[in-house]
Amino acid sequence: MARRRKIGEILTAQGLITKEQLDEGLLQQKQVKKRIGQILIDLGYLTEADVYSALGDQLGVPYVSLSFYSVDPSVINLIGEQFARQYKVMPLFRICNSLTLGMDDPLNLGVIDQVVRATGLEVEPSICSAQDIEQAIDHYYGTTGEMEEVVQVLGAEEKEEAVDTYSLAAQASDAPIVKLVNLLLAQAVKERASDIHIEPEETMLRVRFRIDGIMREIYTQPKKLQGAIISRMKIMSNLDIAERRVPQDGRIQMMVEGKPIDLRVSTLPTVYGENIVMRILDKSNLRVKLDDLGFGVMEGRVRGMLERPNGLILVTGPTGSGKTTTLYSALNEVSKMDKNTITLEDPIEYRLPLIRQSQVNVKAGMTFAAGLRSILRQDPDIVMVGEIRDAETAKIAVEAAMTGHLVLSTLHTNDAPGALPRLVDMNVEPFLVATATAGVLAQRLVRRICVSCKTAYEPPESILKAIGLEGKGTFLYKGEGCRVCSGSGFKGRLGIYEVLVINEEIRDLVIQSASADKIRRAAMDDGMLTLRQDGVKKALEGLTTIEEVMRATAAG
Repeated sequence: MARRRKIGEILTAQGLITKEQLDEGLLQQKQVKKRIGQILIDLGYLTEADVYSALGDQLGVPYVSLSFYSVDPSVINLIGEQFARQYKVMPLFRICNSLTLGMDDPLNLGVIDQVVRATGLEVEPSICSAQDIEQAIDHYYGTTGEMEEVVQVLGAEEKEEAVDTYSLAAQASDAPIVKLVNLLLAQAVKERASDIHIEPEETMLRVRFRIDGIMREIYTQPKKLQGAIISRMKIMSNLDIAERRVPQDGRIQMMVEGKPIDLRVSTLPTVYGENIVMRILDKSNLRVKLDDLGFGVMEGRVRGMLERPNGLILVTGPTGSGKTTTLYSALNEVSKMDKNTITLEDPIEYRLPLIRQSQVNVKAGMTFAAGLRSILRQDPDIVMVGEIRDAETAKIAVEAAMTGHLVLSTLHTNDAPGALPRLVDMNVEPFLVATATAGVLAQRLVRRICVSCKTAYEPPESILKAIGLEGKGTFLYKGEGCRVCSGSGFKGRLGIYEVLVINEEIRDLVIQSASADKIRRAAMDDGMLTLRQDGVKKALEGLTTIEEVMRATAAG
């Protein structure tokens, strides 16, 4: 019997890796319990497709990349979703009495035997990656079909839209409505949505998700289900279902696929009924490390700011630019057992260990300014203020930074240099701003190119000139669109940054009340990359598209 070739031999024979790279992977394998293929992927020498294709050669079965493969809908119901998830299998197509089955482990004869008995068909195994199979199951089984079934059941009941509070509460507690709302929330989490929008129209109820910063319509529901769906969401959020004339805010805490999820809920009365927006806060993404944010060569500057014992660090950018994530990452970095860290937030989005977090309550008199004064009597080393909104808060934050505290906060300005004149405009003395401020970080979020369908292309000269590059041989990247990214060409987001560190020249400019343009030139002379420059750098690295960078920095 011929010896089965090792996966490393196949990969080197195909020229995908060198012998030196394989030796490096084998050496690392002695230290960590991982398959050699996964180690080589982690090292950046191979893609997942390279490894599974080689595994197919080794095992004598075909490799199928489900990212570009359209599964025959007629075979989906041959295997149940629970079985498919448990054993990582996916029915691909049927020819006569033979079923081709995508498997993470095509040598698992026990699973193949179960499929043969359940379907009465012969099984031809093929190898697919576990991630591909999981995404295909989400796509082809998913929640959409279940939701359609629930809507059909509700439609068959011929219920009129409830008008009194008692009827609304009863209808919202019906099993079909409960299941419908739970499926909607589960789908939003699966699709990595940051927000769920429930929007009443004249003749229907529209559902949209914000995914990677872009709004997408998911489906519409019959108008007669509007009252029950909205009431169910308000009950889950502990809101008053009888009150439909004024906005309300609430919160839902739940587990979705084993992950703790918080939803911040806001209602708004509109002409066709209450509009609901839910912000999804995934607690499993809470412990984001500073080196995962993508600062690149600027990371050393950011760490230098955070290592200071005192000073004001500002994070600027529009709503939805990831400022909160950056602040929480910074807090995770600096918060230690020997430090007293206190935050003042509106609202508190995530609960952090070892940190005292307080909530702004304007009605009770707990404003940012009043709360910050109280915090300074709590013997803090590090203070995080959710936002500097007014002159009073700005003055207290600057004074705190000058009296031995490290203060982190956010400010709404277009770029990093503009934050310094903005503080002066808020009636903080220029010499106080210059002395107290350690640095400013501006940021935007851009969509990340889907790695499953990323391709390189040579852009026209007009685009190269627009980004300050000239000459042939420069390549940019884009996503062609595949099932993994729902045809968008993007999956996930990343930050682009502008990191301004206060030096003597910039300090003198601030004292002189210099313009943001002069401060920007001085910062660039000191090595600061602008938002656009950092974005272009990441586009050239194949992380995002140049169009995304131009869109995000149009005003910057």
